[in-house]
Amino acid sequence: MKRLWVLLLTILAILAFPVSVLADEGAAIDTGDTSFILVSAALVFLMTPGLALFYGGMVRKKNVLSTMMHSFIIMGIASLLWVLIGFSLAFGTDHGGLIGSLEWVGLKGVGMEPHESLGSTIPFLLFMGFQMMFTIITAAIISGSVAERMRFPAFIGFIILWLLVVYYPLAHWVWGGGFLGAMGALDFAGGTVVHISSGVTGLVAALILGKRSGYGKEPMAPHQLPMTVLGAGLLWFGWFGFNAGSALAANGTAAMALVTTNTSTAAGALAWVATEWLHRGKPTILGAASGAIAGLVAITPGAGFVSPMSSIIIGIGGGVLCYIAVSILKAKLGYDDSLDAFGCHGIGGIWGAIATGIFADAAVGGTDGLIYGNAAQVGIQAVGVVVTIVLAVVATFVILKLVGIFTPLRVTAEEEEVGLDISLHGEEAYPDFIGSGYLPAMITATKAVSVNAPSGQLGK
Repeated sequence: MKRLWVLLLTILAILAFPVSVLADEGAAIDTGDTSFILVSAALVFLMTPGLALFYGGMVRKKNVLSTMMHSFIIMGIASLLWVLIGFSLAFGTDHGGLIGSLEWVGLKGVGMEPHESLGSTIPFLLFMGFQMMFTIITAAIISGSVAERMRFPAFIGFIILWLLVVYYPLAHWVWGGGFLGAMGALDFAGGTVVHISSGVTGLVAALILGKRSGYGKEPMAPHQLPMTVLGAGLLWFGWFGFNAGSALAANGTAAMALVTTNTSTAAGALAWVATEWLHRGKPTILGAASGAIAGLVAITPGAGFVSPMSSIIIGIGGGVLCYIAVSILKAKLGYDDSLDAFGCHGIGGIWGAIATGIFADAAVGGTDGLIYGNAAQVGIQAVGVVVTIVLAVVATFVILKLVGIFTPLRVTAEEEEVGLDISLHGEEAYPDFIGSGYLPAMITATKAVSVNAPSGQLGK
């Protein structure tokens, strides 16, 4: 046993040191960077099940499985679509600053060696896999706005088209050699590509679908807050891979991104709770969880571009602004964004993108922002925000109208009343044991044992 432990510790010690090895085509791979991005990709993947729990706990119990189903089905759809065509469209050779080529369709030519276009020391295939996790979580975020009323076939059709028309082009514009990246727009880990696009899309979809039956007239409180808090914790945990992993290396930038991410999240949670306490008189665990998400979203575009002190301001801004959007603005405007995808991701992403233009520090990475003398960066960030909003609004409207031609977008009133778990999927999250006959059967079995058991055997 001691020899086995010595062997295991020796192997771990060897793996702990970055070692450069030659890939098939002679390019240097750093094992430390590769290990780091492998773990980061897994962390980002974990965010989607975390989101399923976060969203699942916030809906009514008759809709919890259908809500979680959205996230899990997207894990399949987005993964396959990315491998087949998405990666090539997003990161293939640029065409006019608008879209990538089809050279990597089906991952043809995406090998195990680093690619010269990245200038990194990780396998190109791993970069593809890391970016795939971003497409999954982005599409899943949208589901929060349409929860409890969108038909499952319509949701699947919409997501497929949305990834093709919105996410892949937008990822190319910012990260793949497109015009937004070329003009200097900063988006370290997805403020525009992930959060603004999904949040604004969710708002448009919610408006087109209309309000849930009884919205504003009957209680629609979260049915399982512990589930939501667990989901928020997993999102916070996974976000370290989301932001720090975007450095694409185990280096100082990754360390800075990890620290700013956690700092902003803490500030966002505290800011939301404080604002809620002042506004409503009581702090809530749902507010703390929502504030953490707001802080995470807000720091995402600038995680590797700003200092820890700046991240505190960014997190506070995210917590306060998102609280106002969710608790005040939504009530005044009367729209039904079921789980506040727009209020947290849309508003938080917009603030984060602009804040990156204000607080970006070239000493950290990227370029200077407003407070370091480069006021133009705020304008560049604003252009990125506006372009993302326009694309998301127009494309979402067109796609939903197109999908609606082939299948109804919304469930019937009867299906909505029964709940989507039963009406669309034929299953329940919390079956009624008394009504289903389990409890009577248990009582009968217990009586039979008590009658037939030898004296003194019961209870042993």
